[in-house]
Parts: sequence; structure tokens; C-alpha cells
Amino acid sequence: MRRRFFVDKFENESATLCGDTANHLARVLRAEPGQLYELSDGSTLWLARIDEVGLVARGENRVEFSLVEQLAAPAPSAHITLLLSLVKFDRFEWALEKATELGVTEIIPLAAERTDKPLVAAAEKRHERWVKILHESAQQSRRLAPPTLAEVIRPAKAFAAAHDGLKLMLSERHDAPSLRTVLAEPPQSHAPYATLAIGPEGGWTDAELESASAAHFAEASLGDLILRTETAVVAALAVVTFSLIAK
Repeated sequence: MRRRFFVDKFENESATLCGDTANHLARVLRAEPGQLYELSDGSTLWLARIDEVGLVARGENRVEFSLVEQLAAPAPSAHITLLLSLVKFDRFEWALEKATELGVTEIIPLAAERTDKPLVAAAEKRHERWVKILHESAQQSRRLAPPTLAEVIRPAKAFAAAHDGLKLMLSERHDAPSLRTVLAEPPQSHAPYATLAIGPEGGWTDAELESASAAHFAEASLGDLILRTETAVVAALAVVTFSLIAK
């Protein structure tokens, strides 16, 4: 299966890869003129042939392509937004990678009440790194485009701004219905938009649960076991994605 890379734009039946991606393609994958790869600008997909590999000791590396054939690029079956509370950054970044592989469209980091304050303070400096993680994960999983990454906001603001459609909030409360039960309810079954909110270590506060309810989020449980945030991301997204695709 051919590797896929993202480019800024297609122009005059050609395209250019620059910087770290070009360096990886040329030095790690040992790309040569004549080889074929897939290129995406986020909306269209092309089969492209390498014309020239330019590696320099200093300055910007470049790989020049000529476009061969436009490929089918089906749109995602659903728009999935992940509201993800900040946790320790190694685990948060693992969750970003897996959420990308599972098809999330948009990721909004949350500064929940029980989020460690030093994480919130340091998040802004990590934004560029997180965008790179999403970019690389999307290429690896052959997506048409990486998910968008918003700035860190408070949960109440994120809840209020969520798209209409399926709105789920993972909950540890004993009376929360199972995710399976919530997804089987008729109003939820054909939603083109889905928003999934996952809380921090220690769970949501009562005020956050109330603000989610006011924004028409349905509480849902993944079972009796308490999962780490990053585990809940993978488990819930796999179930939600399967449910949306199966419909």
C-alpha cells in the first residue's frame, strides 16, 4: 500500500513537500525520482510521481512531484468532535494519536475543574507539538486530512458550543446508562454529528455534569471498571464510530 503525505496545495499539475516530511521521505524512506506516492491537500487526493529529491546540509529539504491521476477521496461518514480533558502529557499525546487513527474530525482540549493546574499552564507551549502528532498520525493512517486542534477551553464553553446531534459525556456515576443503551435510542441513531466528552482523572464535578446536561449531553457509562482517560478515548471512540458506520 502506497504511503500518503499532506501538501499545502496542488499547483500546475505539481506539488512540493518541504521540511521534516521531505527529510523523512528522502532520508528514511530513501525516495527516488520515479517512485509513486499519494498526496492530499486536505480536500483532494492525487497519485503523484517524484520528479526531484533535493536534500541540503542547510536550509529546507524539498521533494518535487508531478501529479499523475486524481484518486477517489470519500468524505467521512460522520463529523466526530472529541472533548478531551487534559491529563499527563505523555498519555494525552497517546490519546491524540489514537483518536486520529479512529477518525476524529476535531479535538478540543478541556481544562476541567479537576485537571492539574500545571498542565493547563503548560498546554499552550505544547500546541505546536500536538498539531505535529495529529499530522503524522493522519498520514500514517491514510486520512484525507488531520483533525483540527482547538485551544484549551473550559468544559462549560465546549458543551454549549457543541454541534446538534449525538452528544455523549462519559460518566462514572452508578446510575449512568451504558453507552450501548444510549446509542440504541432513536434520536441518536442517525446523527451526522457526534460529540464525545471525556473527563480528567478524578472525574467530572457536579457543576460540569449540570452544564453538560443543560447542553443536552447524555451521560453514558463504559461499565463498572474505572478506565484511564486514554483508555476511555479508544474504547468509546471505537464503539461510537462503529455505531455511526453501521447505521
